[in-house]
Amino acid sequence: MDLSNLKPAEGSNKNQGKRIGRGQGSGKGGTATRGHKGAKSRSGYSKKLGFEGGQMPLQRRVPKFGFTNINRVEYQGINLDTLQQLVDDKKIKDTVDFETLFSNRLAGKNDLVKILGRGELKAKLKVSAHKFTASAKAAIEAAGGEAVTI
Repeated sequence: MDLSNLKPAEGSNKNQGKRIGRGQGSGKGGTATRGHKGAKSRSGYSKKLGFEGGQMPLQRRVPKFGFTNINRVEYQGINLDTLQQLVDDKKIKDTVDFETLFSNRLAGKNDLVKILGRGELKAKLKVSAHKFTASAKAAIEAAGGEAVTI
């Protein structure tokens, strides 16, 4: 090691980036890289969400439509193949109720549950839920189980 190959220790000098607005001598004084005048050169400037430079923004150009039904009831859908998977994993034996679905994280504690008919069910199950589709009810009964509406 001599004066020709000295270098700082690894990680000791970080590139701090340019120091803006610290006087004319720095070369980054004056307008401090913001250019002359206009909203973007001022302090406290923040572009409004959806602002298009004064052009009518997209969310105001597009017309409003539809409505929200205040009486809508949302159900958490659970398919038959999901129930069959639980049986295969030996997480359920012969009855499926809300507590079982909640403990297996298939439904939240305030959810309404609807059993949907995707997939096939081989196991004989007694399923309790708030709603059933016609195909799900038929498949459960065809497998020898029963569908109980809560």
